[in-house]
Amino acid sequence: MDKEEELFLKITGEMSKIDPDIRPGKMMSAPGIKYKSKVFAFYYNREMVFRLGKDFDPGSEGITEFGYLSPFKNKPPMKGWLQIGNKYDRKWLTLAKKAYQLMKKEIG
Repeated sequence: MDKEEELFLKITGEMSKIDPDIRPGKMMSAPGIKYKSKVFAFYYNREMVFRLGKDFDPGSEGITEFGYLSPFKNKPPMKGWLQIGNKYDRKWLTLAKKAYQLMKKEIG
């Protein structure tokens, strides 16, 4: 297990302390974090992917290098899902909390 995956598991544990409806989950066969039945963050290829919404500005968190989730060959990237590399792993917990807050606001 690489250090990024260990950090993801630690973040999953921290997030589950915030709300009893936060649990481990799966997103496209990757380990994720879900609120109720919806995944808001997941770990893939030594990066984390967060559902932060189309209006989120990565620059507000000092993030200048990121990508958008693009799981489909024939469809455009999913602008609401940001893929954040391990360069910013110190921000992953903060981003997970932001993604959770957005999800909680949307589904209650």
